[in-house]
Amino acid sequence: MAMDSTEDHSRENSALLAEVIYRFAFDAAHRPLPPDSEAARLRLEAGNRAFAELLAQFGSSNGTTLSIDIDPHDVGLFPGRSAAPVQQPFAAIVGCADARVPVELIFSEGPNDLFVVRTAGNGIGDDVMGSLSYATSHLGESLRTIVVLGHSRCGAVSTAVDVYLQPAKYMNIVPMKDLRCIVDRTLVTVQLAATWLERVHGIEVIRQPGYRSALIEVAIVLNAALSIRTNLGLTGNETVDVVYGVYLLEERLVWSPRRVDPNWFGLSSAPFDANEYVVLCDLVASCPRVRALLLAQDEIDIIGREATK
Repeated sequence: MAMDSTEDHSRENSALLAEVIYRFAFDAAHRPLPPDSEAARLRLEAGNRAFAELLAQFGSSNGTTLSIDIDPHDVGLFPGRSAAPVQQPFAAIVGCADARVPVELIFSEGPNDLFVVRTAGNGIGDDVMGSLSYATSHLGESLRTIVVLGHSRCGAVSTAVDVYLQPAKYMNIVPMKDLRCIVDRTLVTVQLAATWLERVHGIEVIRQPGYRSALIEVAIVLNAALSIRTNLGLTGNETVDVVYGVYLLEERLVWSPRRVDPNWFGLSSAPFDANEYVVLCDLVASCPRVRALLLAQDEIDIIGREATK
């Protein structure tokens, strides 16, 4: 029996189907709040892996689906009455304003799960710190972790790197006070990243074909890892932890340097002090991903390279 073109087209499109389904049901078992910061981190990592795997299967013979259970109460749906939901996020996330980084989606979370603060370059300015201070002081019953999330190919960090490499470009942003403030703040991290690349790879590192890309990558990591514990008065003894990561636009996974785990996908605890930050600088500047970028290699198998390190 011949298949008509409409049916053939429908089947072809179904093979390219990937669905994210938010399930609102009063009888559904809603995911409980994580009991501690470690459980919160593991939930975020699992959600990110689920999102990445959904898109990795895109185009397979069977349609792929990611289902996220949502408690209707979290959007103010109450049987027989109308009331405002109680705010109870388990994580506060400082992310970049970049439209390619949809925070709730990449962690497979829904409304009332995340307290999200987004700004260009995920910088820690006064407004961000004020928002985080509010979260820690008013949402303490549910809040378990604070995440600073950078992302690859960040425009704010890239602009700061270009100004660092060619200072004359700074003149282009002099009239734009707000943008200049973002670049000025990020330049400190870029300078640190450049210093560590030279320390690890030698002064000739600037002649490597992928030096600019590597400098951007290192600066993105260091910018996300800048500890905000002190500013928030967190000493490490609280129930709320501070972690960081970098969302890779190409792989759709979050990664962060680790000293012992060869698999760098996931979130890591932010440095507690200057000594830990120095260790991180050494680690990221010498990692296989950055080495590959210096050589201008397009394809980077992070897991494989780290596993053989």
